[in-house]
Amino acid sequence: MPRRLRQPFFNLYAYCRTADDLADESPSPQEALRRLNDFQQQLDQTFAGHPPANLFTALADTIDRFDLPKQPFADLLSAFRQDQMQSTYETFDQLQDYCRRSANPVGRLVLQLGDALSGQTAELSDRICTGLQLANFWQDVARDRAIGRTYLPLDEMDRFAVTDNMLAAAATPQPVRELLASECDRAEQLLRTGLQLTELVPAWLGRNIKLFAHGGLATLAAIRNINFDVLRIRPTVSKRTQLGLVCQVMLRRL
Repeated sequence: MPRRLRQPFFNLYAYCRTADDLADESPSPQEALRRLNDFQQQLDQTFAGHPPANLFTALADTIDRFDLPKQPFADLLSAFRQDQMQSTYETFDQLQDYCRRSANPVGRLVLQLGDALSGQTAELSDRICTGLQLANFWQDVARDRAIGRTYLPLDEMDRFAVTDNMLAAAATPQPVRELLASECDRAEQLLRTGLQLTELVPAWLGRNIKLFAHGGLATLAAIRNINFDVLRIRPTVSKRTQLGLVCQVMLRRL
């Protein structure tokens, strides 16, 4: 990453990481909502020209330097608040709207920091970010279930004859595996069609995007390698595979 952009990226990461932790590490949904609402107020103060004396002081400088809009930051908080109040999704369209706010804003902010945001690059970035979010969901079906969340769309569960009780099984029933196979195919299509983005951005950013997207593809491959048995085993990308992806990016062979 260019040295001049490192601190702005750190500032952006600090905002996203802190907001995510407020949502997932709070002792209760009620406390998470309270903390997220307080974080929203601090964001509002920052865009009003009065950033609080914490991470928002640094973020304010990045916002001013790169003319970042408020909406992506607010969208993230909207999605994190939704996680405290909604545990299931009726359709994939509903889930995609969640991804539009929980994942896609980060990609658009990164593009703006890299001076590469346009209608075309934003649309391709959305595909990659949504694909990454979906890959994470299908990797963590059991973990999400343990905290009361199910991201598998209910209408697609019905189509594959998946019941809620099946998601509590020690080993993944066949109908769940078939549903996950379909969902992984959709996530892969999003990631692969989004890779055109790498040709439309600066080379340093394109290399990072390739690494992100291929990391998502490796996650989907790990799910397939265990025959979609995600309730018994959490699929992971090995350190060797991760190192291989980094080396391929550095050698421009990915």
